[in-house]
Amino acid sequence: MNPTARPMPIPHTSSPPSVGARLHALGLALPAPLRVPDGVILPFAAVHVVGTRVLISGHGPQHPDGSMADLGGRVGADLDEAQGYAVARLTTLSMLASLERSLGSLDRIKRWVRVFGMVRCAPGFQRLPNVINGCSDLLLALWGPELGQHARSAVGMAELPFGIPVEIEAEAELH
Repeated sequence: MNPTARPMPIPHTSSPPSVGARLHALGLALPAPLRVPDGVILPFAAVHVVGTRVLISGHGPQHPDGSMADLGGRVGADLDEAQGYAVARLTTLSMLASLERSLGSLDRIKRWVRVFGMVRCAPGFQRLPNVINGCSDLLLALWGPELGQHARSAVGMAELPFGIPVEIEAEAELH
């Protein structure tokens, strides 16, 4: 190596890293397509594009292989708030995987519009917003404070499909 040689400049890029690169930097991966239980028919699209709107059907937590995560129980009884937060994060990864398969790239998402989080909770558990923060925090980490910002509801439910503790649906705008 020539000690008098000038170091090569690092090329400047004005574009931020892709959403996939940000996921990878966080040590996260998207699950495989959902493997529904035998006998279950889902006659609707997980992702429905209408013009520049993308509507994401309710999703639950998944294992990396695409199977439904067996995390049954009620937040506030069987699961604590931190475990509920983690389930909401897993559920968000499930939604993002459906989006990537449907859209071809998560970079097609221009901004997040709305999140509706449902928590299967024990009677009296009221910290539902802290559970659904598992979704909101991940969206904000991946898209930033402006594009990841969204309107949101977090509601408690007596039951959710298959006994899952969290179900989330959402809406985003496309480029």
